[in-house]
Amino acid sequence: MSDRTDYYAEAFFQVIAAEGRVNEVQDELFRFARVLESSDELREALTDPHVPVARRQQIVEDLLQDKATDATLSLVSMIVALGRIRELPAIVDKLLARTAELSAKTVAEVRSAVELTEDQKQRLAAALKRSTGRDVEVVVIVDPTVMGGLVTQIGDTVIDGSVRHRLAQLRESF
Repeated sequence: MSDRTDYYAEAFFQVIAAEGRVNEVQDELFRFARVLESSDELREALTDPHVPVARRQQIVEDLLQDKATDATLSLVSMIVALGRIRELPAIVDKLLARTAELSAKTVAEVRSAVELTEDQKQRLAAALKRSTGRDVEVVVIVDPTVMGGLVTQIGDTVIDGSVRHRLAQLRESF
């Protein structure tokens, strides 16, 4: 599976680089992959062999229409048609690593209860650069379970500054 996901990640990279919208498309792919991971219903609908491929592609189009670029829609639709949608999260992770490697950046997955403004993302990226010594690309996932604050993951390192985490620490201290 590793070779196949590498192959698709490289193909995705070539397509989005040619489009000239690498950051935008990879952000959209990342978000869709995380929705796919968190939704059993969506994953089952897109992988059910009893559902015709055209119908599964229509589900993707309905979900992404007016919310994503044509490149994102085409890439996800292609993966659905090839029967590889379960591999999308791994493909996207490799794509992010590939683009970060080329630009000497690292990717920080940030979970927040609310969407961050561009200014907040830039300030966070600057702070993470100071602590890691590398340029950091911030990808934000809105996750209401965070309650407040941020949960940041860079590679294997997790920085949990969420209200939920602080409350758990307080409970443990009592």
